[in-house]
Amino acid sequence: MIPQLRDWYQRYEPRGFTIVGVHSPEFFWEKLADKVRGAMQKQTIRYPVVLDNDHTIWNRWGVRAWPTLVLVDRKGVVRFRHIGEGAYAETEAVIRRLLEEQG
Repeated sequence: MIPQLRDWYQRYEPRGFTIVGVHSPEFFWEKLADKVRGAMQKQTIRYPVVLDNDHTIWNRWGVRAWPTLVLVDRKGVVRFRHIGEGAYAETEAVIRRLLEEQG
């Protein structure tokens, strides 16, 4: 999923698309900010990533699996949700539609 996120961010960020990654660690060693920063650098992730060590964001958004992708419009309304890998063409179609809606 990360290659697609990088691509969408590069392609659509100039049009107002924003990605906020949320890292909800499964293991204790994944909780260290330095480890997350290192992984971001290694994978060339340029969008912001929030460290959700206590799973507050995970729980608030009702996430139950890695990865979960949620597209939210400018009004804060969830417009698309996908659990797991795949559905990249469908996801990109929703991104394009939401960007067109903004005008």
